[in-house]
Amino acid sequence: QVQLEESGGGLVQAGGSLRLSCAHSGIIFSINAMGWYRQAPGKQRELVAALTTDGSTNYADSVSGRFTISKDNANNMVYLQMNSLKPEDTAVYYCNVKVASPFGSVVNYWGKGTLVTVSL
Repeated sequence: QVQLEESGGGLVQAGGSLRLSCAHSGIIFSINAMGWYRQAPGKQRELVAALTTDGSTNYADSVSGRFTISKDNANNMVYLQMNSLKPEDTAVYYCNVKVASPFGSVVNYWGKGTLVTVSL
């Protein structure tokens, strides 16, 4: 059974930093990419940062230069370092893993999310 569990969310003042962690387990097929998404109240879920297995990264324009995604393959971890946080970064942050199924499709796995609140 695939499980993703996020941690590290919380309340921080604007300009501060947080580091989100995602522990994944139970994945037996190839991972295509890992990433972080967020969903603010009343808004759609959006991609924040993604990391492919070849090391390529992709960031939303709104976080580029402030957030950094990384992984620890040995420990099945994905991280999101968030610096210079802004109130508009307030959202529930979700860990995502895209897995290549043996049938040729891509399966998305999601964590339950961790809340990040940035105050003025």
